[in-house]
Amino acid sequence: MNDKFDILPLSAWTKAGDKPLVIAGPCSAEGEEQALETVTQIVKNCGDKVHMLRAGIWKPRTRPNSFEGVGEIGLPWVKKAALAVGLPIAIEVANPEHVEAALKAGIDVLWIGARTTVSPFNVQAIADALKGVDIPVLIKNPVNPDLELWVGAVERINAAGIKKLAIVHRGFSSYEKSIYRNPPMWEIPIELRRRFPQIPIIVDPSHMGGTRDLIYILAQQGMDMGFDGLMIESHINPDKAWSDAKQQVTPERLAEILNSIIVRQPEVNKDGFQTLHDLRARVDRIDAYIIELLCERMGLSEEIGEFKKNEHLAVHQAERWSQIVKRALEKGKNGGLTEEFILKLFQQVHNESIYHQTKVMEKK
Repeated sequence: MNDKFDILPLSAWTKAGDKPLVIAGPCSAEGEEQALETVTQIVKNCGDKVHMLRAGIWKPRTRPNSFEGVGEIGLPWVKKAALAVGLPIAIEVANPEHVEAALKAGIDVLWIGARTTVSPFNVQAIADALKGVDIPVLIKNPVNPDLELWVGAVERINAAGIKKLAIVHRGFSSYEKSIYRNPPMWEIPIELRRRFPQIPIIVDPSHMGGTRDLIYILAQQGMDMGFDGLMIESHINPDKAWSDAKQQVTPERLAEILNSIIVRQPEVNKDGFQTLHDLRARVDRIDAYIIELLCERMGLSEEIGEFKKNEHLAVHQAERWSQIVKRALEKGKNGGLTEEFILKLFQQVHNESIYHQTKVMEKK
């Protein structure tokens, strides 16, 4: 286990106990009545399944002339609503001025949004404003799929003395066509969990999916990954919401989602351990064989590189590459593998092969 971070477990500073932490509330606070009614209905419908509230006060938007939040005037609205139902309230902050105003208003939890996490300067400015303050901070992943940038934000906030800290996985922007607003790219938070298992990971299916129909599916996937909680946007009248209307659910629907979520055990019981151990041993043998075959393949690539060098041939042969892809797709399809997986896998193999051949070409 990496001991780089001094971070308290969620159970030490939330009401979730040993359950997944659930944070819910509107994308934006639109008025005092809307804020109070929303959180009241959330607690009425969901009971103790929701442990923390959320509401946007300042909304960093990609383009101007969009609703950018009500601003500081909304801080007493959300604090009053949170006190009325007896739950802590979290809001997004993007600069030291936001931090100062939130602390003055008695806000319980702060989060740093994706557009802020992308800038180390902004994160450091927020970290400096938090020195000497004991308040929980949530850090959303940067917009782009950059794990080191995400970890860097955690380092900066933790170095400021914040021990009540968690990260929020809200998906990543992509130019590729997708059913998701922000594709989950689960491999990135999984790698973060591998490297830093003590950092709690909360999944935000609302921003991943971009539509309310995908929230349950993505929430369940997040729980199946063994992550630590969910942040879901809920509004008393989602279709009339001033921001992100398509990805918000009513408090009633939120309750249905939370009641349907299955939280599976992280460890197998003793009776099933041997079966799992045997299956994993077989997987390990296959993985080792795959690595051996890839090493052998790259050795052949270097021999091919020598031949191309002597014959003055280009490293990349388009026709040959097309043949490899076609054959791999056919064989993969017959074995039940997806086309996307085969293309990504062989693209990486091809890139490594080009690297080895180029290395031979450049050798004097």
